Amino acid sequence: MAEPDILKGKLRLPVIGAPLFIISNPDLVIAQCKAGIVGSFPSLNARPVSQLDEWLDQITSELESYNRANPDRPAAPFAVNQIVHRSNNRLEEDMAMCEKYKVPVVICSLGAREDVYKAVDGWGGITLHDVINQRFAHKAIEKGATGLICVSAGAGGHAGALSPFGFIAETREWFDGPILCSGSISTGGGVLAAQAMGADYAYIGSAFIATQEARADERYKQGIVEGSAEDIVYTNLFTGVHGNYLRKSIEDAGLDPDNLPVSDPSAMNFGSGGNTDAKAWKDIWGSGQGIGSIKAVQSAGDYIDQLEREYKAAQARVCG
Repeated sequence: MAEPDILKGKLRLPVIGAPLFIISNPDLVIAQCKAGIVGSFPSLNARPVSQLDEWLDQITSELESYNRANPDRPAAPFAVNQIVHRSNNRLEEDMAMCEKYKVPVVICSLGAREDVYKAVDGWGGITLHDVINQRFAHKAIEKGATGLICVSAGAGGHAGALSPFGFIAETREWFDGPILCSGSISTGGGVLAAQAMGADYAYIGSAFIATQEARADERYKQGIVEGSAEDIVYTNLFTGVHGNYLRKSIEDAGLDPDNLPVSDPSAMNFGSGGNTDAKAWKDIWGSGQGIGSIKAVQSAGDYIDQLEREYKAAQARVCG
């Protein structure tokens, strides 16, 4: 794979921090980028649209200042996540704001939009589209996406059901562009394993919930630290799209995690908690299955340092 110029030689580790709904914020993104990985946030985290302008100004200004002071170790690029589903009535305004700041990477979710891909390409950025199967993957590339995020079983939030081993291998058979592997990756060894499977980058989200910069309830952070793979529940009840959530947050909302009803997928809802009184963006906490290796709340920079140590140790074990 020819690495996109916008990322070439700019990453300390082959890692992209996944956008975390509500949780990702400028402080987390800036910390991730300064530590050498792509930091990202969903545009919908900035409310109203005027705040998106403020956030993008803060991120670009601080990273530019950091790069001037650290020419030998510049920050990684940042990314903005756009929900391109028809339910997002802010998309046009948010894309205009991304164009204003020439956002380097745009992560697209829930729909393949040729106009979005063309717009990002026009200002010199790249688009990475998250997909859960081959049908969606082909559609995204046919319409012009730069790369694919293969959201596999065990990923936090909206996730697929395919094993990353099969998903990545089958995708690499027909696509030679950038592939990201998403699903239960929280260690440096997991990053190396993603590359060994054929992915170019690891996509890590849940681990960053338990960082000091993350805009998450302290109980949520502690739930990540104390949780394990068995504490994750896969359901479409809360938004109409299947996703993974912390069992305890479902129980605390007065629901039985083992007997959840099935939601109508045609009524996608990313802000009201689907068919329940619990608000999915507040009361129900998304998480992937890789949280068992997260042992403490720490800064994003310290966690990325840990990832690098683990990554090099894994390379030494494998390569001798």
